[in-house]
Amino acid sequence: MSDQRIDSARGIDRKTPHQSMPHVASMTWRHGLFAHWPVDPEAIRSHLPRELTLETRDGHAWVSVLPFVLANVGLRWSPSILKTALPELNVRTYVRYRGEPGLFFFSVDIGAPLLARVIGQTTRLPVYHARMRVGADGRQVGFSSSRTDDESGWDTHVGARGESGARPPARFDATYRPAGDVFTPRPGTLAYWLTERRRFYAPENGGVLTGEIAHNPWPLQPAEATITENTMFEANGLPSPDGEPVCHYCEELAMTGSIPRRL
Repeated sequence: MSDQRIDSARGIDRKTPHQSMPHVASMTWRHGLFAHWPVDPEAIRSHLPRELTLETRDGHAWVSVLPFVLANVGLRWSPSILKTALPELNVRTYVRYRGEPGLFFFSVDIGAPLLARVIGQTTRLPVYHARMRVGADGRQVGFSSSRTDDESGWDTHVGARGESGARPPARFDATYRPAGDVFTPRPGTLAYWLTERRRFYAPENGGVLTGEIAHNPWPLQPAEATITENTMFEANGLPSPDGEPVCHYCEELAMTGSIPRRL
C-alpha cells in the first residue's frame, strides 16, 4: 500500500512521503494566486542559509509571490467556532535540503496583528503584520497588502535595510482571475516543479526552521493577473524581476501542517 493516505472527510493527503512531524494544524486555501518570476541564481544564493541548496530550472532560480486567504485555520479536529480566517501574502523560492525538495520563505505577511505576533513568536517564522484588503466577486479577486510600520514587533528575521536601518516598504496590489480549465500539474512540468512541494524552510536567528504540509495535488488554473504594485522583492533584499510572471490560480484546497522546528 502507498504511504499516502487520503482523509476522505477532509480531502487531505494525510501522509506525505518521508513525513516526520505531527500535523497539528488544519486550514483551507482560497482565492489564491501563484505569481512566479525567473531570476538570476547568483542574485538569490547569498540570501539563503548555507544549509540549503538553491534549486534552478533551465538555468533560472524562481521567486514567487502568493496572495491568498486561509479559512478554517486552527488545530485539527477542533470545533469550527475556534477556527479563524485571514489573508496572507508570502514570498518564496525553491530549495533542497539533503536532496529533499522544499520551499524557502523569505517573508510571510498576514492581515491579523494579534495572530501575526502569536504565530511569529510561537513558530519563529518570518511573519509580519500587514494591512490587507481582499475582495472576490465571482469573476476576479482583488488583493492589496501594505506591511505596517511596527512589523508586529517581530524583528529578528532576515531582510533588507537601508543605511538608515529602515526596511523598504512591503506592498502588493493586484487583481487576478482564473483563465482556463482546472488541471493537475504533471510531474516534469514547470507548474509541478513550482507547486508540488510538501516541506518548507525559513530563516531563524542564524539558523533554519523546517516544517511540513500535506494536501491533495493542487487543482490549478491558468491565471490572468494585473499587478499594479509589488515591492516585496525589494523588501526582502532581492533584485526586482524583469518581465511578466508565470501565473496560476487555485480556488480552494484543504491542507494540514506541522509546527516548524529548527534543523
